[in-house]
Amino acid sequence: MNLKELAQKLGLSPTTVSRALNGYPEVSESTRARVMAAAKRHNYRPNTRAIRLATGRAMAIGHVIPIASRHEIMNPVFADFIAGAGETYARNGYDLILSIVPDDDEDRIYRDLHARGAVDGIIVHGPRLNDPRLQLLDDIGFPYVVHGRATGTVTPYSWLDVNNRRAFRRATEFLLDFGHRRIGLINGLEFMDFAIRRRTGYLEALAARGIAPDPDLMSSEEMTELRGYRAACAMLRHDVPPTAFLASSMISGLGLRRAIEERGLRLGSDISVIIHDDALSYLPNGDDVPIYTATRSSVREAGRQAAEMLLDIIAHPASAPQQRLLEAELIIGQSTGPVPAPRRS
Repeated sequence: MNLKELAQKLGLSPTTVSRALNGYPEVSESTRARVMAAAKRHNYRPNTRAIRLATGRAMAIGHVIPIASRHEIMNPVFADFIAGAGETYARNGYDLILSIVPDDDEDRIYRDLHARGAVDGIIVHGPRLNDPRLQLLDDIGFPYVVHGRATGTVTPYSWLDVNNRRAFRRATEFLLDFGHRRIGLINGLEFMDFAIRRRTGYLEALAARGIAPDPDLMSSEEMTELRGYRAACAMLRHDVPPTAFLASSMISGLGLRRAIEERGLRLGSDISVIIHDDALSYLPNGDDVPIYTATRSSVREAGRQAAEMLLDIIAHPASAPQQRLLEAELIIGQSTGPVPAPRRS
């Protein structure tokens, strides 16, 4: 079915149908909903080339990854986010363009993508403290949505984030309620916004119970299995080792578990562990019963929602910045329990 035939079935002009499908603001929401429903019912797929010619849009969204962060492409968290975003793009006739660039060339790539009209907007990954990319994108007039937030940025901008501070405060309180007082934090790199917020939540929970934080029980590393393992080993060698841990990812949690079991300790009874679980497609947290107690938030759903936000911003360029804060669930698994009784020598 072509556009003209779809318009005839609806009793509308081809121009109105085209504008409804492409998000033009002058089309009423009731008409847009009616057109979208009919397009889905009749399996109508718009001609992307025709849309580009008619609207001047590239019908593509950019994701720019610096070479220093290229490991992200192999990270199942990044893959699930892209999968969720890709579903939204495909449903709306958009392509995804992924650019791997040298670290010192990232600004030029943004300017080049904009100048060439190669993409209509950008998803910003891995926001940092006072992230300079946001000011650059504002200056060149590029629509964007940040996956996360950039602490220190004053100018309003569009973002979608998980409430990392609240999630890790709640997780720390859960362990404190079990009687744990020596709680290790295996965090991500703390120039990244999410890691800053997770540490803040952890510290707030300790302070509320009058517990002074121990720097020896806090690590800030790339979230890999090996880094999680090494950080846990160092903390477990402490004269007064932790009885519980918080880990910023499932992947770090795997290394943490290896360190625990190498010492003949049992997860959940000798040592309690809470991870952050992104509900990954290829790395599930157990089956019917979760292995790890976890703060859980689907990164795939975050990808879907961030993409929807960006497409809406592109369709309505005069709209105010959008912000969306997702709450993480605390999922009770097999990896937490009360502080174990002291072992007799």
